[in-house]
Parts: sequence; C-alpha cells; structure tokens
Amino acid sequence: MTNLVMLENISLAYGLEPLLDKVKFQITTGERICLIGRNGAGKSSLMKIIEGHILPDSGSVWRKPQLRIARLTQELPQELHCTVYEWVSEGLAEVGKILAAYHSLILRLEQSHTEDDLKQLEQLQHQLDVKQGWQFEQQIKTILMRLQLNADDIVSQLSGGWQRRAALAKALVSAPDLLLLDEPTNHLDIQAIEWLESDLLASGVALLFITHDRKLLQRLATRIIELDRGQLTSWPGDYQNFLRRKEEMLHAEQMQNADFDKKLKQEEVWIRQGIKARRTRNEGRVRALEQMRNQRAKRREVQASAAFSLNEANVSGQLVIDAQHITHRIGERTLINDFSIRIMRGDRIGLIGPNGVGKSTLLNILLGKTEAQQGVVLQGTKLQIAYFDQLRKALDLERTVAENVVEGRDTIEVNGKSLHIISYLSDFLFTPERARTPVKALSGGECNRLLLAKLFSQPANLLVMDEPTNDLDIETLELLEELIANFQGTLLIVSHDRAFLDNVITSTLVFAGDGEVNEYVGGFKDIPVVSTQTKPAVIQEEKSAKSSAKVKTKLSFKEQKELTEMPKIIEKLETEQRELQELTTSADFYKQDQAEVAKIMARLAELEVEIAKTYLRWEGLEKLG
Repeated sequence: MTNLVMLENISLAYGLEPLLDKVKFQITTGERICLIGRNGAGKSSLMKIIEGHILPDSGSVWRKPQLRIARLTQELPQELHCTVYEWVSEGLAEVGKILAAYHSLILRLEQSHTEDDLKQLEQLQHQLDVKQGWQFEQQIKTILMRLQLNADDIVSQLSGGWQRRAALAKALVSAPDLLLLDEPTNHLDIQAIEWLESDLLASGVALLFITHDRKLLQRLATRIIELDRGQLTSWPGDYQNFLRRKEEMLHAEQMQNADFDKKLKQEEVWIRQGIKARRTRNEGRVRALEQMRNQRAKRREVQASAAFSLNEANVSGQLVIDAQHITHRIGERTLINDFSIRIMRGDRIGLIGPNGVGKSTLLNILLGKTEAQQGVVLQGTKLQIAYFDQLRKALDLERTVAENVVEGRDTIEVNGKSLHIISYLSDFLFTPERARTPVKALSGGECNRLLLAKLFSQPANLLVMDEPTNDLDIETLELLEELIANFQGTLLIVSHDRAFLDNVITSTLVFAGDGEVNEYVGGFKDIPVVSTQTKPAVIQEEKSAKSSAKVKTKLSFKEQKELTEMPKIIEKLETEQRELQELTTSADFYKQDQAEVAKIMARLAELEVEIAKTYLRWEGLEKLG
C-alpha cells in the first residue's frame, strides 16, 4: 500500500481553542476512513487542509506527486444557471471545459447553425482528438446515467436531492485517487444512498468521509478517525468496535485526571502550610507544582453532551388523523392515488421514497395545509402539532439564536418549569456567547440544533419531522433517537437515514411511484420491497450451489483436510488482526516511523480481505461436504 497524504504536526485555530493541535495523520491507497466528531470540531477544516484549499497555521502536508483529489462539499451549489453536463464536466479541468463547450454547441446546432458554428465545432473536435477527450465524454455520460441525471437540466432549477446527485457526479467523474466526502448522504434518497455505498465499495478509491449515516459508516469504513478537542485518534474496525473502545478510553482518561487532580490538591495544601513549609521548602517540588498548575490549566475538558427534552402537550384524542381515498396530482403526474390511513394516538410512522415522489405533499394534506384533490381528511381532537420543516423557514438569519426561540422574553416554559433561555439553549450545546450570536454565523449542524430547540419549546402531542437528521453529529442524532423513543405522543417522520428509522418507527409508508403508497409494519429493514431487491442474487447463489452439487457431491481427501484446518486458520488470522488493532489504539502508535505505521495498516487491510475469503471458502467446502 502506498501513502497518498501525510500530515505532520498540523495546527489550526480560529479562536482561543485550536481546532487541530499538532495533528499527525496519513491516508494510504485503498483505505476508507470515516472522520467523526462534534459539529464545529474542525472536520471540514481538516478536509480542506488535505485538499489544499486552506493552509494550516503550522505543520507540513505531503501529497503524493500528481495525486488526484476530489471533494464533495456539504453545501449545495448556489445560483448555478449552467446545465448539469457543464457543471459535472468542471470536474475534468481543461478537458472538461472543451467538452462543455462541445456539448453546448451541439445543442445549439440542433436548432440552427451558421458557418462559424461549424468551424468552431471542427476546432473543438480537433482539440478533443489531441487531448483524448472522447473517453472523458463517455465517462461523463456514464456517471450521469448511473445517477439518473438529465445532462441538459439547469442546476439551479433542481431540487436539493438532485443537486446533491449532480455534485456527486462532479466529484466522481475525474476518477480521483482520493475522494473527500462531506456528509454525502444529505438530501439523497435511500435508493441513491444504497447505490453510492455499492459504487464506492466497488471503485477501490481511497476515501475520507464525514457522515452521520451509521449504516453507511458501518458498511464502508475500514478505519474510524475521531477529532476530539483538537486531537485525532485512530480506531481500526467498524463503528461498534469504536463505541466500545471509545468508552474504555474516556473511562481511563477520567481516572487519570482524577488521580492528577488529587495529587495537585495535596501539593496546593503543602505549599500553603505556612512558616514550617517555607523553612523546609523543596525548590524542585515548587517547580513541579508550577508545572502541574500549567498542565491543569491547559487541559481541554470533554465537551458536554446535548441533553434536550420534548415539551409535551396534553394527551390528544384516541383518533389522530383519518384520511380516506386521498388522490392528488401535479399536472399529469399522480403523486397519491386512492390512499387511505387511520392514524391512532401513539402511532410512529415513517415515510420512505425517492426525492420528489410526494412524501411532503402527503404530510401537508394530512396536516390540513394542502387540500387533497379527492378524498377526505379528518383530524382528531386536542391536537397540538410541532412541525420541523415549517420551522426551517421560520429562522430569522439576522436575529440571535436566543431571539429565534423566544421573542422579547428571557424565560421559556418547558413541561411546567420556567427556564432561563440561556440555560435552555445550553442543553442544545449553545454557550452563552453562541446563544447571542446571529443565526447567519452558525454552521449547518448548529442551525439544525437551533431548529430542534425551537421545535421542542412548543407543547406538542403530534410531532412531524421532515429530514431532521441532516447535519447532526452522531452523538446528537443518537440522543434525538432516545428522545423520540420516549415521546408519548404520535410521530410522523420523513427520513432517508435507515438506522434512524429502524430505531424510532413502528410502521412505514413506502412510496412506490405512480401514486402508489403501501403501509408495512416495522422499520426500513422490515419492508418486503427492500428484501425482494436481493432475491435475484440469492436465487442465483442457490442455483450455483445446486449445479455444483450435481457435478460434485463429495469432498476430496485434500479438501476434507482443508475443511478440518479452516477453524485454526481463521483463529490465527483473527488473533493477528486483534493484536495489530491493539497496537493502533496506542497513543504512541502514530509517533513512530511512518513506514512502520503504513506497514501495519497495510497488513490490517490484507487481513480483512484474507479473513473474508477464508470464511467464504469454509462455507463453500461445508456445502460440498
């Protein structure tokens, strides 16, 4: 495995506390690294340093010569009036510009043309011949087809989900050596997320990605890097392994800090003992105390966790919403066709389907914000509704965080208790200074936390949430899950986060297209439509197994011996894997010679492949036996 990027003692600060504090980090070929950390911890800044978009305050960045890096940013494109083809072709630099001009000219020639147009066409064709640009044109067409993008659509006229697909196409089209993805699943529907997972796994490209999608993280990551209080820590393996080891590390850190504080307290008592102490004062001990004081002052404490709670209203009636024979069209397109549902108090319903299929339209019909073209909607009694999507439009960018939650007041009432607004916002991880900051200065994650603070300040017994997980860090997302799980009211939620849906809903409305909406019991994993997508592969495997059985029904002596040895081989490989993983969790691991670090990481990657192949071989031999 080859090093692609190496960071040595990188530091970066925008305020008093450094975002990056003498960070060491490297990326090798074939690695798929997930970068996690709190919102505002500096993850996007680290990516920009790796790309070369910003320079660190100190330290050095080495990139492999002629390294191709592509980055998908978290922000959607703003006011881009070019076509999808033109924008995606920008990912190919100079050749892309020629292809964009060629594509635009071809479109114009279909309407009418002049002699000058034909001369320009000839020149562009010659330039593409010289630069071997035709293969890149095919590359653009292939990626647009795979993402179901129309080359001639105007980017600014696309929905957020389709703009996200176009941004992905621009990042992928250059076939980079290293791909940087910042929240790639935001605004993507489940079908696009699953395509992205499979495509990235098959591509073999080195990845550094930031995500709150735990299923994507679990499936893609070969290593997890956590940015916490300016330091990077590497955790080989999957997300579950990270959670377990992180908890162990924090516990050890707490014990170490407690012992340090106890000793510091004893030394402070000694230095203040008066005349007797001054007569026998050990100057070395005094200097050691001064060093301990400095060390304690520089300690960066673990950030507090978000701790918000829902402001629940009085219980609603048993019947929440009764909708019968709902049909709704936009132009000639049918979004909802003859759909009926009865929602009872305590139901927890998820809405799943591609972008633009009609999920938000159905929500608005059920809530009485949009009148259905056909059918009847009746709402139950004593309903108090909190609607997440509605609040997104209600944020005043010029006003402060506190002013957006309470207007002209210092206190807020939550579940019968009066709280100062600064205290209430601290549960959403807003410091007093941040609470007085204008909303326009907030990050995407902070804006979403503010939306949650505004939402949960309203008494509600019907909670309606349209894509609440975008831009939330994993820790806040898991707390939101717990909060919703304990909510006693009724829940309607639109989300493309599969793990989130599985953890909070009890039934699912699946939009199949052409107005068809089907209801299933359970979460995303329980939908029959999803399971049938894998049936062809399973059937093919069964056919292969049967045909193999016809050809060969007995193991040879050599194969029987191999089967007997398999458990020992696997145990040996997994033992080596565990030992190397233990090495990488050491605080000094990345301080040693970088060649040795690369060698160990390469061996870990090899072991992962070897273990997977060995298990497959074992299963195959057992079937034959």
